[in-house]
Amino acid sequence: MSEITKKYTNGEVTIVWKPMTCIHSRICWTQATGLPEVFNPSERPWIKPKGATTEQIIAQVKKCPSGALSFYMNEEAEKNTEIQAESLVEVAPNGPLLVYGNLVVKDKEGNETRRDSKVTAFCRCGQSANKPYCDGTHVKIEFKDE
Repeated sequence: MSEITKKYTNGEVTIVWKPMTCIHSRICWTQATGLPEVFNPSERPWIKPKGATTEQIIAQVKKCPSGALSFYMNEEAEKNTEIQAESLVEVAPNGPLLVYGNLVVKDKEGNETRRDSKVTAFCRCGQSANKPYCDGTHVKIEFKDE
């Protein structure tokens, strides 16, 4: 399955969204934690970068727990720079396994996929339709750590 990447710009900053990485945490669009003027999943397109300042957008995108949202400044060429970081694995409470850093993921058929992203979210509830990655199903089924 090829990974879709969508980009939205206000002319100064470009928001990059990777839907297959998104864990649907709702942090980006809920009133309490988000920026609903920019991120609104009930509208199309769901990202409207002209709804807030560049600084507000950057601050909000940095809160994305899965790395599905990222950004780059338009005056800089989009770069394919590798993240230079030690790998870190974190268990999200009642949620996915978050792995920070560059990874190579091998599926059951032996196919390898390189993941150069801030964070990769792996399913822990066993119900994701996009295994081994988290698709947010843990929220619907009210998955709880034991």
